[in-house]
Amino acid sequence: MIKTEVSENPTAQRARLAVALYFFVSGFGFATWASRIPTIQRQLELDEAQLGGVLLALPIGLMLTLPVTGMLLQRFNSRQVMLVGAVLYNVALGLLGFAQETWQLVALLFCFGSSRNLLNISVNAQSVGVQALYDRSIIARFHGVWSVAGFAAAAVGARLVVNGILPKYHFVAVAVVLTAVAVYFFPNSLDIPPDPEKRKAGLSWPDKTLLKFGIIAFASMACEGTMYDWSGIYFEKAVQLPKETATIGFAVYMAAMTTGRFSGDWLANRYGVKPMLHYSGLLMTAGLTLAALFPAPLVAGLGFVLVGLGVSCVIPMVFSMAGRTSALSSGSAIAAVSMVGYFGFLVVPPVVGFVAKAASLRWSFGLVALLGAVVVALVQRVQEPEAQVS
Repeated sequence: MIKTEVSENPTAQRARLAVALYFFVSGFGFATWASRIPTIQRQLELDEAQLGGVLLALPIGLMLTLPVTGMLLQRFNSRQVMLVGAVLYNVALGLLGFAQETWQLVALLFCFGSSRNLLNISVNAQSVGVQALYDRSIIARFHGVWSVAGFAAAAVGARLVVNGILPKYHFVAVAVVLTAVAVYFFPNSLDIPPDPEKRKAGLSWPDKTLLKFGIIAFASMACEGTMYDWSGIYFEKAVQLPKETATIGFAVYMAAMTTGRFSGDWLANRYGVKPMLHYSGLLMTAGLTLAALFPAPLVAGLGFVLVGLGVSCVIPMVFSMAGRTSALSSGSAIAAVSMVGYFGFLVVPPVVGFVAKAASLRWSFGLVALLGAVVVALVQRVQEPEAQVS
């Protein structure tokens, strides 16, 4: 039977808190970088196409590390991979602000993406393990913590931009604090050794079921990547806000995503995952289309709110379903889905820059809006796996 009354279990409580804080580390670190992209673009004098090419380094590093992460999770405890990923992630973040040349930024973003993959896949595997201890959905709240961290980091970044604090000081301070958090709470994470019966030689291409999840993840991650990399620039260039306040677009998006993720478990328990994913796709399309057609501050801000609500629960719910499949261990299944999903991060944000160079950012956002329709179309073709029992 599924375990119940785990709220009384101190071990489960400690594990849930530890995993939540690792999500915080991941979210705060990534949004710290994203909040300073416009500043770094100006420092290195990059146009939109050049920035799009530079930003490609992060998802390339992430994608190339997926086979390594899948292999590690088949051989080592996910908590060990999670700690190593967190430390390397923060080292890379601390160094990003010291890039003086474009090639240096490219190299560091490659390392940042690689370490982010180690951290994110392993912490999602940990979250599936914690979810298995509960008889109700809790997994969206972990991603809600990620969003809270991202929103907080965006607010800090906006304040530091106004105060003229250089990114290198900002990044180092954040990296030191986040590393301390990761090390301190590591002992409370779940001890989940790899399952020898589910061990394979390397990362497997997802089967038909996981491939559908992967394409949905692709669409959502593409929208997320576009918002992380281009929301501040969109508000500066298309909406034409002053650079000091342009980060409000990213902050509004993160606030909406946070709200969606903290309500996601309640919605999943009440209405089911498939209806949530269906309306998520509709919201993604509506929000990006609205921002593209009407680039006024209030209307574009409303569009970013809709996008944030739309993407908020897609990844946690898709990862949860993938992690409950019987063919692979949870970590390997998530890595297989991520192999497809992260192509959204790999391909779409840089394409936004190239399209913006050729046409405009508004055209770029309008094209990305079509990905929401992909989610709507595929949701009807997936089956929710049965709840995991023990």
